Amino acid sequence: MLSPLNGTFPVDKKIAGVNSIPITEDGSIVMVWDKNEKALTTVGGRIEVNEDMDTALNRETIEEAGLILESKRVPIAAWYWESTDTYTVFVMARVQDYAIMPEGFETTGRVTMNFETARQIISKIEGDGFRLELLEMAESVYEQLFKNMG
Repeated sequence: MLSPLNGTFPVDKKIAGVNSIPITEDGSIVMVWDKNEKALTTVGGRIEVNEDMDTALNRETIEEAGLILESKRVPIAAWYWESTDTYTVFVMARVQDYAIMPEGFETTGRVTMNFETARQIISKIEGDGFRLELLEMAESVYEQLFKNMG
């Protein structure tokens, strides 16, 4: 189940995964094409042993999208995994720089678009569901916290 976080990380359960919703300077979002899921998805994955959340997010974002994020990260939502009693947290951050995407990971490229285009693509591929709900949360946070930061 997806729950909004209102800018604070959950503390009641372990955070086992972290995903980013990168925002470009012009307010576009960046998602990646997952070749296994055949879906447009957020960037991220599991936190490895001896990694903190920021280190994991930095690693995953470079591996999957070839992006370097600014240090300000705003937690916007959490997905609770009942089977493992853990969370995956979704954070929004501005793109600081672009890097070469390494090969051999589950994604095949980054896709930069505005929120409306992302909604249309995801709706066409998947219909209503988790990713559309996450996009709505992300757009709301963007409007509140990032839009006027320049």
